[in-house]
Order: sequence, then structure tokens, then C-alpha cells
Amino acid sequence: MTFSIVARSADGTVHGVAVASKFLGVGAAVPAALADVGAVATQSYANLAYRPQALTLLGTGVTATGTVQALIAGDGGPVTHRQVGVVGVDGPGATFTGDQCHPWAGGVAGDGYAIQGNMLAGPQVVADMEAAWLAGADQSRLPYRLLDALRAGDLAGGDRRGRQSAALLVVAKGMGYGGTSDVLADLRVDDHPDPVTELARLLELHTLYFERPDPATLIPLTGDIADEVRTRLEKAGHTGPDLDEVLASWAGIENLEERIVAGAIDPLVLAQLRAAAQAG
Repeated sequence: MTFSIVARSADGTVHGVAVASKFLGVGAAVPAALADVGAVATQSYANLAYRPQALTLLGTGVTATGTVQALIAGDGGPVTHRQVGVVGVDGPGATFTGDQCHPWAGGVAGDGYAIQGNMLAGPQVVADMEAAWLAGADQSRLPYRLLDALRAGDLAGGDRRGRQSAALLVVAKGMGYGGTSDVLADLRVDDHPDPVTELARLLELHTLYFERPDPATLIPLTGDIADEVRTRLEKAGHTGPDLDEVLASWAGIENLEERIVAGAIDPLVLAQLRAAAQAG
């Protein structure tokens, strides 16, 4: 009833899950991840206890393969209808598909990833997801690489019953909002006619509002740029002697506070300031 990918970044510091299904709110059931530990997707008559169990096992040094084996061995329910994918901090991912999962059902795993799906349009869904994942080796941002794989599965037919929900969960130590959380991204589309496309739109917004700026792109807040920024802020009703403080105050109102760096301005923040002035 679902197709998903669990994977980690090339350096092993970021873990995540991307999933889509003809199922209401799939993000509330399938994915779980823990920074510096791993990620898991439980689906097809999902056993939600797999989520904490898998992360606990991974946290004690059990491999992804060993974790899947332990989950299945300890499950007193309909294991033949279960499906699960697991990835740890190193080594190959692991996937399991019970032999009574609704067809088409299956999965594939490799170094740092596991892909699985059931009630799919065909094996091409998993195959195309794997191809997209492998082709994205140069994509340094795990959320986008996961989304590309999910989109490939969706374009290949996805869930044969149709579309309803999608989700993306990505974790990394200290990379959450304000540096006080490990949740880099937690996005859910619970009920939508085109959930993967909507998830992509949300990820773009998430990047704008919550991704920290690339230091190499920052523009010094001096000279003509400083004059322009001050003028635009004044027109928006934000004034004060300290330009950094005034800009930070405006950015907080606009939900751009994660992109503020003293003495400089992120090009995306400048673009938003210019757009706000034009809209006004």
C-alpha cells in the first residue's frame, strides 16, 4: 500500500525516510529516524513498534540486516504481511517483504539505503527509485535526494490504487531549528490528489525558511547594499540605529530568522526583502 526509501548521506551524518501511499497521513505511521543512529520505514499492515525497536537495536550497534532479522523474529503478528526497511550509520541497508504482501511487493537494498513497496504498479517503481537514488550521488542535501527517489517511484506508477499522502523525515545532530533539535525536516502531506508534488513544494519552502545560509554566498552588509537594505526596511516600517538588529527583527516577522548572520545578508533574504517592498 506504500513505497518508501530509507537512506543516509554519503558521510553518514544525516538519515532520513521518504514515503508515499494511498493511505491517509502516511507520515504518522511509516517513518522514524534518530540522529547518529539510523532510520526505519514500517509498512504493509505496519507494526509501529518496529520504529522504536529498530532505533534501539541500531543504537546498540546491531547492523541493519541484524535489526530487520530481530524485528521479524520478535513479531507475534502477521509477519507474512509486513514490510520494513532499515538503514544504520554504516554498511548496507536492509529490507524485508513478507510473502503475503499485496502485489506487486518487493524491495532492494545497497550501501546506505533500502527501498521497498507493496501494492505497487509493478517492479519498475522500486527499480526506478533505486536508479534515481544512485544517480543522485552528487546531491549533497539528503532531503532532496530522497525526494528525487520518491518522485521517480511516483512517476513509475507508485501505489496502484492511486495517490493520497506523502512524507519526508530527515535527522542530523544539531541541525534542527535553532540548533536545539536534531530534526532537520519533518514534512507531511496527509491528504492531497498529488502528494509527492505537494511535498516538493513544501520542501522548497522549508529550505527557504529553515535552511541555514551558505557562508560562501553571503553579501557583506556594507556600502550600497547596506543603504538599500536600510531604505527598504524603513519603507516597511522597521527603523533603528543598528542595521543588524533591524534586519533581524524584520526577518523574525517573516520567519527568516534562521538565515540571519550578523554583518551580512543572505541573497535569499535580500530577494524576499525586495519582493516584500514591491508587494507593498
